[in-house]
Amino acid sequence: MIILPAIDLKDGRCVRLEQGLMDRDTVYHENPAAQARIWQEQGGEYLHIVDLDGAFAGIPKNHEAIKAIVDAIDIPAELGGGIRDLATIEGYLELGIERVILGTVAKENPALVQEACRLFPGRIVVGIDAKDGLVAIRGWADVTEKKASELATEMEGLGVAAIIYTDIARDGMMQGPNIETTKALAESINIPVIASGGVSSLADIRNLLAIEASGVSGVITGKAIYTGALDLRAAVALTKGAV
Repeated sequence: MIILPAIDLKDGRCVRLEQGLMDRDTVYHENPAAQARIWQEQGGEYLHIVDLDGAFAGIPKNHEAIKAIVDAIDIPAELGGGIRDLATIEGYLELGIERVILGTVAKENPALVQEACRLFPGRIVVGIDAKDGLVAIRGWADVTEKKASELATEMEGLGVAAIIYTDIARDGMMQGPNIETTKALAESINIPVIASGGVSSLADIRNLLAIEASGVSGVITGKAIYTGALDLRAAVALTKGAV
């Protein structure tokens, strides 16, 4: 299992939201590139970046900050938020992003996901954000009638490399991840699942490690490492069996 430290971008700054609400944000760093270097120095193996403004607007909004981050680190990075067409996907991959996360478009335009997987094999992942088990889109602003498990199965069939599963109710709330739901989703498909939302302690990492065999290959953490509730170095060491 790998730990993916998160950088969420809003107005060019590193922030964290509570339950995906843009008006409930906390700024943690004014310089995203500097923050990315910190996470790399603390043992982060893969950076998770979200363009929050882009997610809500439906088009990329933090290009300069994203480029600065990529130029500042040596570890790979994945990026999501407002990516709705092939040209944007290709542009980010050429910029140096290792893999692109598709969210809203996965629900609304699965044909595009399929074509992206064909053109860029192994570099397309789908983020499934769920509220009470139902898929939420457009920066979590709209909750659909689609079950998260159903969408995950469909995306696997289209060739995506992995699923990032976020329980919106847990995100930014420091209440621990939804272990049961994450485990059930991972067992329903044959591609890796990356858990997101609610991680707040080493105990949460241990709980996720316990379901790694179910297909949970990684975990994204943001607020916990920003606040110091979770030590990134210790979390990485735990996944390596060093703690």
